Order: sequence, then structure tokens, then C-alpha cells
Amino acid sequence: MNTPINLNKARKARARVAAKAKADQNAVAFGRSKAEKERGKAQIARSEQRLDGHKRER
Repeated sequence: MNTPINLNKARKARARVAAKAKADQNAVAFGRSKAEKERGKAQIARSEQRLDGHKRER
């Protein structure tokens, strides 16, 4: 015969696993430091400025 399990503990354990998986996904998607974000914005600005500099006047 199987041993009985506490359904509340099983439900909470399952919820913890799901929350951990979601946290890991968010860390990958949004886990950049402030310096990395600013560096990315500066790089985009430089590339846009360079592209605009190569445009011809009409």
C-alpha cells in the first residue's frame, strides 16, 4: 500500500517549481544591469547617427 501524501505540500511544491521556472525565464529576458542597458542604448544611438551621416541631401 502506498504512503499517504499531504496534498497541500504537493500543491505548494508544484507551485514553487513553476515559480522558479518563470523566474529563470524572466532573468534571461530582463536580467541586464543598468550599465548594460545604457551601453546598448549608446551603441544604438551611435549606429543611428552614423547611418544618418551617410544619407545624401536632396
